[in-house]
Amino acid sequence: MDINLRKAVTDNLKGASFDEVFKTIEDATSTTEEKVLPGLGVLFEVLWHTSDETFKKTIASKVSESLH
Repeated sequence: MDINLRKAVTDNLKGASFDEVFKTIEDATSTTEEKVLPGLGVLFEVLWHTSDETFKKTIASKVSESLH
């Protein structure tokens, strides 16, 4: 079975409201289940690819600061 995770995650949230996306992220980040990490990675990839360079630098800076 070949699963396209990117397509599955984006199809699942296509047309979702702000509240639905927010709840999905909140739920995924509040669990210790590692099975949600790939889906969050897909959402991060979508954010990254649709962001300008200034916002990308802000994201990278915040992640870097959070890891220290």
